[in-house]
Amino acid sequence: MSRILIAGMVLCALLTACTKKETAETAQEVNLSIWGNYLSPELQAQFEKQTGIKLNISNYSSNEELLAKVQMGASGIDVAVPSDYMVDIMRKMSLLEPLKAELLPNRDLVSADFLKQSFDPENQFSMPYTWTTSGIAVNRDVFKGTVTGWKDLLDNPQLKGKFALLDDVRETTGAALKMHGYSVNTVKPEELAKAKATLLAAKKNIKMFASDTIDILNNKEVVAAQAYSSDALQAAAKAPGRIEYLIPAEGSTMAIDNLVIIKGAKHIEAAHKLINFLLSEEAELAKVKTTLSGPVLKNTQALLPKDLQNNKALFPELKTLQKLERIQDLGDNNKLYEDVWLEVKTK
Repeated sequence: MSRILIAGMVLCALLTACTKKETAETAQEVNLSIWGNYLSPELQAQFEKQTGIKLNISNYSSNEELLAKVQMGASGIDVAVPSDYMVDIMRKMSLLEPLKAELLPNRDLVSADFLKQSFDPENQFSMPYTWTTSGIAVNRDVFKGTVTGWKDLLDNPQLKGKFALLDDVRETTGAALKMHGYSVNTVKPEELAKAKATLLAAKKNIKMFASDTIDILNNKEVVAAQAYSSDALQAAAKAPGRIEYLIPAEGSTMAIDNLVIIKGAKHIEAAHKLINFLLSEEAELAKVKTTLSGPVLKNTQALLPKDLQNNKALFPELKTLQKLERIQDLGDNNKLYEDVWLEVKTK
């Protein structure tokens, strides 16, 4: 056999070995895009230790920001955590990979209350991760005034230059709609016009739009903020007795956030391992204790410390829950909200 042929065979073998090694190494990671403050460093480390898979995390501040990233392509996202209505949108746009039930044995632990929702009736593309409400958080160290409803935030001279609204088209427009007694899913032009006028007036007094509200509340950058319950409760945990969270009297929103795999994900098997891990009882207990968001497994609430089990901000009473709405995909009518938001943000 010639030396050239032998050398060629050796080089080929080396290249094949390198390719296999690179593929194996690449397979040992997974890219998660998730809301801020929704997965603790401890839980990330636990997943990596149990599976040997490196977990890369990026964040987004709204469902629409996530959608834009995915639509641009080459986002590198394997797993994401969109809210209910955004699962519906992404599913209809063929942006999600079907889940492989055989790779998710922990799905049997999930409460039926969170399965087979209208946005994914057979859970073909999504599994619930957690649920939250939205409302108002107040730093009582610096503001003693009465806050019971949206008007106390959106139209309150005492809060001029001192409050924040979520940087989220549906949540923030929804707050203005609720203030006037309308549904967060209305498509009536006159109701949306009234909400827009309310937001344009509020913008003159707002300090910032921000979807991560923990630090701005604790650092007293703002004295009040429209906030997700998990962020408000985390802020309260860091400042016991100082941060109050309430669901406005007019009502607000409740959302189920869901684990999905993005179409074209490069790490499908690792993505399923991540989702299955996050649906384990051990992971969910740790998640609820740190993120203070609602559990989706059957037995979690009973296993929580008593103070969390009895926390009415984490587990609202029935009469409060009945005032909450879920944001829905409105199809072509989504543009009505986008037009309102564009004018609010640019004027």
